[in-house]
Amino acid sequence: MTAPPSTGRLLLVPNTLDLGADEVDLREVLPEGVIRQAAALTYWAAEDARSTRAFLKRVGALVPLAAPLQALHITELPRPRKGSRETVPAAEWRTLLQPALAGHDLGLLSEAGLPAVADPGAALVQAAHEAGVPVLPLAGASSLLLALAASGLNGQSFAFVGYLPQDAGPRATRIKELEALSRRQQQTQLMIETPYRNAALLAALLAALQPGTRVSIACGLTLAGGWCRTETVARWRQQPPQMPERWPAVFALLAG
Repeated sequence: MTAPPSTGRLLLVPNTLDLGADEVDLREVLPEGVIRQAAALTYWAAEDARSTRAFLKRVGALVPLAAPLQALHITELPRPRKGSRETVPAAEWRTLLQPALAGHDLGLLSEAGLPAVADPGAALVQAAHEAGVPVLPLAGASSLLLALAASGLNGQSFAFVGYLPQDAGPRATRIKELEALSRRQQQTQLMIETPYRNAALLAALLAALQPGTRVSIACGLTLAGGWCRTETVARWRQQPPQMPERWPAVFALLAG
């Protein structure tokens, strides 16, 4: 009787933070060991197959891939129908884990940064735990943690709140709620926006927040010309920055 194959692992592979910008050298942002492990994988679960192939092409320029790019197995993460409140059935996540259950290591990759952190993939990680598939996170850049570390705000207590409402009224209400929460708990609040709306979010923050609240903006981290600056709202109002429309940014606030 043939013994069942041992279970493979789910590897959380970090991507660069240069999506939509000029490419950086992978070796500047990813450890050599991560590049080698990515090159060795033939099965991938991905936020986007096209960007995954682009990433692997960059990996292959440094370390030979385990198989030709066109022979690699890349499956996109399932998503609920647009506008639907339905969740993806657990069986679909289990299906995505089949390579690992058959004994192959499976890579999980998002379009930028660490998968499952401010990016899709957490449901697949949960399914891996439930199925007994070992989960191995690999070291790489996280825009949220880099921005927090560079902000000078409270790094002992913080929360990531994702995207704020786009409509002006609900967005202003949400900003004031986050400021009140930050003041009560002395907790840094982190948020992001689609790059072309960065300027609109900054304008909303400066309009709704109290003058003494500190706001940090980290823009284009790991990119040439990237920057991080922390000022009070009063100072930002005097010297608002020019926000690029293509670079991602992380915004953080801490009320006094």
